[in-house]
Amino acid sequence: MTVPADMTAIAISSFGGPEVLQPVTLPVPRPGPGEVLIRVAAAGLNAPDLGQRRGTYNPPSDASPLPGLEVGGEIAALGPDTRGFRVGDLVVALTHGGGYAEYVAVPAGQVLPLPRGWSMLAGAALPETFFTVQQTLVMRAGLAEGMHVLIHGGAGGIGGAAIQIARLYGAIPIAVVSDATKAAYAQSLGAAATIDRTSEDFVARTLSITGGKGADRIVDIVGGDALERNIRASARFGHIVIVSTQAGPKAEINASLILLKQLTLSGSTLRPQTREVKAEIAKNLRQSVWPALEDGRLLHPRIRALPLTEAARAHVELERRDNYGKLILVTPWGASLSNHGEDRDNPIESV
Repeated sequence: MTVPADMTAIAISSFGGPEVLQPVTLPVPRPGPGEVLIRVAAAGLNAPDLGQRRGTYNPPSDASPLPGLEVGGEIAALGPDTRGFRVGDLVVALTHGGGYAEYVAVPAGQVLPLPRGWSMLAGAALPETFFTVQQTLVMRAGLAEGMHVLIHGGAGGIGGAAIQIARLYGAIPIAVVSDATKAAYAQSLGAAATIDRTSEDFVARTLSITGGKGADRIVDIVGGDALERNIRASARFGHIVIVSTQAGPKAEINASLILLKQLTLSGSTLRPQTREVKAEIAKNLRQSVWPALEDGRLLHPRIRALPLTEAARAHVELERRDNYGKLILVTPWGASLSNHGEDRDNPIESV
């Protein structure tokens, strides 16, 4: 495979609104030891990308300054001492930044084979959210069969992945959403019940749904004053997983309730984790989740697509209150695959 010298990528010209995302021409990165170079068909968009653009979630010092934490594509080149992949393999990957580009170098341990039955465009919507949920809810919080799992942002990327993984493990997902459309979407992914946070008290509804017991596990992307209510909605020996603080970082909580219920509160951000930790999550996903993606037990999320060069417009869409599902940026090469029927069985909406 011939790799060009230059590529189109999306850079952050300065911290600010979506307009600071600008197409630029950059040299194609070279994969280092233990890395692969991926020709990108599509890159997924996620909330951390918004934080990086705004200047509130700066990348680690060893990361690419370009946004983009997940991609789908094919292996274009191997770095020194890289094993387990060949040039031409179809893959998805959790990147260390740099996904908004036509090529990206990624540690091989963070790369997974494209699930059978999934296009490279649809596959780009998987890694960031599934890595996050698998690490926090499964590997750390010990998700198990029969547990009630309260999931905030149930129609978003993290929420949709949490619903599906909870269902896969035999747990009972309860999705918190903000309107009827999002409730229907969460139910289509397998939510056993939904709570409309705009018109319902999610604490009272959670207690009602669980027969007064409360939720055994809670996926919190809200933070702020929602944390205190999550504590009240928790079952005894519950575990609250904090993966984002969209409502703010500060919360006033009742520590006595944590003691009384013997709760665990844990927090995690994925990007600063080491290569070794991310590789272990990938190994766990390949064993437990990837077979379910391939045999249809896990469903395709709603995916909407825009061209790579329209990253600014994609961020406008990502910030809309009525946005749900996943958004991806498609490279010209990825668009040519789509035009030739690559996504015939996995329809993707154009924005």
